[in-house]
Amino acid sequence: MPRVALLTLGCARNDVDSEELAGRLTGDGWELVDAEQPADVVVVNTCGFVASAKKDSIDTLLGAADSGAKVVAVGCLAERYGAELAASLPEAAAVLGFDAYPDLGNRLRSVLAGDDQPAHTPVDRRTMLPISPVARPAALAAGPALPGHGWGPRTPRVRLDDSPVAPLKIASGCDRRCSFCAIPSFRGAFASRPADDVLAEAAWLAGQGVRELVLVSENSTSYGKDLGHPDALADLLARLAAVPGILRTRVSYLQPAETRPELLRAIASTAGVADYFDLSFQHASEPVLRRMRRFGSTEPFLDLLARIRDLAPRAGARSNVIVGFPGETEDDVAELERFLTAARLDAIGVFGYSDEDGTEAEGLAGKVDEDTVTERVARITQLAEELTSQRAEERIGEVVDVLVETEGEAVDEDTLGRAEHQAPEVDGACVVSEEGFAVGDLVRCRVVGSAGVDLVVEPVEVLVPAGGPA
Repeated sequence: MPRVALLTLGCARNDVDSEELAGRLTGDGWELVDAEQPADVVVVNTCGFVASAKKDSIDTLLGAADSGAKVVAVGCLAERYGAELAASLPEAAAVLGFDAYPDLGNRLRSVLAGDDQPAHTPVDRRTMLPISPVARPAALAAGPALPGHGWGPRTPRVRLDDSPVAPLKIASGCDRRCSFCAIPSFRGAFASRPADDVLAEAAWLAGQGVRELVLVSENSTSYGKDLGHPDALADLLARLAAVPGILRTRVSYLQPAETRPELLRAIASTAGVADYFDLSFQHASEPVLRRMRRFGSTEPFLDLLARIRDLAPRAGARSNVIVGFPGETEDDVAELERFLTAARLDAIGVFGYSDEDGTEAEGLAGKVDEDTVTERVARITQLAEELTSQRAEERIGEVVDVLVETEGEAVDEDTLGRAEHQAPEVDGACVVSEEGFAVGDLVRCRVVGSAGVDLVVEPVEVLVPAGGPA
């Protein structure tokens, strides 16, 4: 059997894509190996979101080429730049777009045979019918679809780790037209995944030992709108909460302007759904937000957070913000500081603006010079760190339910998990003060300290042991 290794960069949506590709390849006669093992082909699932992510993708492709294996680029960077990437990166044996996914096994065999590989030609997927980053239905006539896109038999994912937490894709693409974002051009228009497919994959993940589902998409608040059911996400959450074996479902990527009262109530009141609100504010100054082609301002955003906390006083809330957007003034930055100070967010990601190819913002006047962007990023980052540390301190004395994710096996290793207000990788963790817990345990704990955004917690009781019924 030919051997293939998969390397994944970028967001949780790419993690799902890689596991779907792994399922397709293993079903097509390929042996899946770890990145450290000898492989015939290394497939790098790239990220093309911002400049730093592009650099990481290029560096990973170059590093993979040193292994002696054939290197194939897929994912967002490959889809977005195609032949341009291939021309600048001769180390890659092929650069393949999303439409190559259904026939990836054969394309990789062709690479091994030394056949010339025509590079992907990018298209603006906003001009196409709503599709997932797989293919149109007609293109799948010769084989099964990847799981969850509603076209043809489902192909099970192959999990690439043994974490008790897994992302679950509920939609692909985006219909919003934020002036700084290129994602719709290469991910396409928004397409909801049928609820029955989502539920079937959730049940499969539970059978693989998953205890927490993280629902991902480009814009989760749009789920169901293309199906004529604007409250579809609230209904889906109730059904996911009933899947045997799943202890917690978490929603990510909420647009504040689209977050309906019914969805707020569903997240805050449904047992088995984390009281967690990942809200994409991006800024708080109304003039900046309008140039971003977004809605809202400080007061409506604070009102939204107040309504959330009326429903769930200890709910977690996080957001990302962009500073240095074209035309941003010192008054705009001061307004962002005012909002962040009042918002009491648990986690804040701070990004400096940079031009993205093909976006409206690339052509806007009033560009902020690089040194000023860097200064503003440092300033808002320092404020964010102070505010989120204060928010963590406010949680001392609270009781939280912690899903254990790593065991402290060595003397200098901690047992780590996450509470409801902490999403994987981005929101901090809980350090459990005692040993003896297994990965997958759900443990009720009391918060006894904090360090930055991390909490130190003292176990009270095991609510559900690893492998036990939900």
